[in-house]
Amino acid sequence: MTTLPEHEIFWAIHRDLPREAPGSDAATQQAWAMLPDLPAAPQILDIGCGPGAQTVVLARVSGGMVTAVDTHQPFLDELTRRAAQAGVAERIQPRNASMFDLDFAEPFDLIWSEGAIYIIGFERGLREWRKLLQPGGFVAVTELSWLKPDPPAEALEFWQEGYPGMGAIEENLARLTAAGYHALGHFVLPESAWWDQYYHPMAARIAMLREQYRGNAAAQRVLDVEQAEIALYRNYSSWYGYVFYIMRA
Repeated sequence: MTTLPEHEIFWAIHRDLPREAPGSDAATQQAWAMLPDLPAAPQILDIGCGPGAQTVVLARVSGGMVTAVDTHQPFLDELTRRAAQAGVAERIQPRNASMFDLDFAEPFDLIWSEGAIYIIGFERGLREWRKLLQPGGFVAVTELSWLKPDPPAEALEFWQEGYPGMGAIEENLARLTAAGYHALGHFVLPESAWWDQYYHPMAARIAMLREQYRGNAAAQRVLDVEQAEIALYRNYSSWYGYVFYIMRA
């Protein structure tokens, strides 16, 4: 029997997935299309970029420079590989840095973050990242949000433990206003954005790892948690989802 620390099992699940959060190229492009008055070659900061599916799209559609930050070096290495494959490597600058401690000499025209702002918290992230923006700069983020009131107990309990700061759409619109932004629009990611490049590949990886670590109780516990999240979304996808929020400082 092979024994691994629990965090290594977590990374075994998430290694080489197409995405590290719900999303799609189409959703990235839809959010991009909602941004007015950007420079011809904008300076973009992609925070919590993961393996960089959206980073590559941004480099391609913007014609600008994308600085992509994450703390997990294997993700940045994968981004570098994907950028080269897509022919946009010269317009992406990977940087190993924490979203809690970002410091750049020049401000950005646009801050982007898909599936990552929850790490620092929605309103805190918006407040702290604002100093990195040009005056009148833009922010586009996806945030896990309640889609309607009074969610079922199972879903509520799961997310109160997993992400107690999770708010409804109207709450998050109020939070971004309180953080000094003007909302330009928002939309809910379709269920396909959860399944196609995230949960379906993850479920296949979990099944493989269950066999690989048969008899390893610690590994099976981590796999159980990840599988429970997938099952929860399958049962309650009408109650919560990722929402793209687009705003201007």
